[in-house]
Amino acid sequence: MISTKEKINNILEEIEKISQGEEVIVAFSGGLDSTVVSALAIQALGREKVEAVTVSFGKYSYSKGLRNIQDISRALDLKLKIVQGKKEQERVLKKGPACNKCTRIAKLGRVKKEASGRLVLTGSNQSDTWGKRGLKLCNGFYTPLLELNKEEIRKIADYLGIEILQIGENKFREGCKLKHLLKPLAAPYYHGQAAAEANELLLSILEEEGYESVLANVKIIGPLNKNIGLVNVSPLPEEKLKGRIIEELKKVKTLEQVEFLDKPTKLIIKANKGQFDNQHSRYWLEKGRLQPDFSVPIEVEWLLTTNKSLSTFQVIDYEINE
Repeated sequence: MISTKEKINNILEEIEKISQGEEVIVAFSGGLDSTVVSALAIQALGREKVEAVTVSFGKYSYSKGLRNIQDISRALDLKLKIVQGKKEQERVLKKGPACNKCTRIAKLGRVKKEASGRLVLTGSNQSDTWGKRGLKLCNGFYTPLLELNKEEIRKIADYLGIEILQIGENKFREGCKLKHLLKPLAAPYYHGQAAAEANELLLSILEEEGYESVLANVKIIGPLNKNIGLVNVSPLPEEKLKGRIIEELKKVKTLEQVEFLDKPTKLIIKANKGQFDNQHSRYWLEKGRLQPDFSVPIEVEWLLTTNKSLSTFQVIDYEINE
């Protein structure tokens, strides 16, 4: 079995070979993967040849995220540039949740534009769909960690002495509030505001209480005229903290209903015909996209939408399984 040190040396050699020693850009989120890529690129090429570009999504980015990004860039002595991507993100998600498309257009698209022909390094790996289906070098993007899983990347981070602060719902993810909007972003001031405010508030409460969560988010579901907040926190808090979370979230003006999930739950999902007819797509959405972000086991009831403007899916309702 190859050691962590050997894996690092192999990646360093590959970065130098593929970049041909030229300047590179790192698509930098402040999460585990992009931080490891940044540190390795600096080792392989030298600090002066590596620049990190971060896309900020305004209110849809966690407030702690930008501070973390700046702290990490200072710790690595990494050149950092922050660009705006909120408008692109709102445009992409208008017709339904589309994480991969959002990453491709609103995030990596903006980074590539800033790269101006330089090679862009990303943190894609075997723990995400891009890593499982993508190419290591394609169209100006290079993924040094493509063949590694999250555990291997964590070991590299530990070996390099890299510490990642929790930004969003999971310690090893950079956090994106709009991934928790499980319906079209038809009205940013309403749908987007609910996802942004509820998720920021939840993390703020947990931080104030000194509660260490592995998972924490508020999923926004329901018809377009009603925002329902499904609260996911793991491990499950005691009743007093649960009560405070529910009480505070009910003050969010764009939320009509709040439910703290502590039992198996059925999600009722409408999908466009392409997704509804594709069993593999439905399986990936349920098991790969949704279940990891829920604190309870979920099952899905699929419905074919009659809404021709829905390009992906919409969670319209839920049922608690007693």
